[in-house]
Amino acid sequence: MTVADLLKDAFERMRELGHDAVEGLSTEQLTTQPEGKGNSIAWLVWHLARVQDDHLADAGGYEQVWTAQGWEQRFGLPFDKGETGYGQSSAEVAQVKADAALLAGYLDAVLDRTLDYLEGLTDADLDRVVDEQWDPPVTLGVRLVSVIGDDMQHLGQAAYVKGLLGT
Repeated sequence: MTVADLLKDAFERMRELGHDAVEGLSTEQLTTQPEGKGNSIAWLVWHLARVQDDHLADAGGYEQVWTAQGWEQRFGLPFDKGETGYGQSSAEVAQVKADAALLAGYLDAVLDRTLDYLEGLTDADLDRVVDEQWDPPVTLGVRLVSVIGDDMQHLGQAAYVKGLLGT
C-alpha cells in the first residue's frame, strides 16, 4: 500500500459516513440545531466539505470545487464565497439551509477532487510546506491528517445529531 492509497482510503470513508448522516432526513431535520443553538447536520456536512475543499485546493494549487463547479450558487448562502464556516455563530449556522441531495452532492464533488489530487502523491510530497503562517510551518502531511481528523470529528457530530432526532 502506498501513502496515496492510505490517504485515499481515509478520505473515501467520509463519503459513506456523510451520506449516512443526511440520508432519509428532510431539510427541516437537517437544519435543526440541537438546543436551538448547536450545529445542525446541514451545517456540519457543508462545513467539513468546505474546509476540505479550501485546504486541499490551497495545498494542491487548484481552484476550489465550491466556485469551479458552481456549488456556491447552488447553495445560495449569504456568506462570502471564501467562507468555510470556521468560527461561525449559531445565527450563521442557522443560515445553512440545504437538502440531503445538495449536501451529498457537494461532499461527493469535493471528495472526487481530493481523490484525484491524492492519486500521484509520494512520500516525499508529504514534507512540502503548504502553510508558513504557523510555527512550525505546516507540511502537506500535517495538513492532510488535520483535515481527516477534523472531517471525521464533524461526521461523528452529525451522526450524533441524527441520533438526537430519533432517526
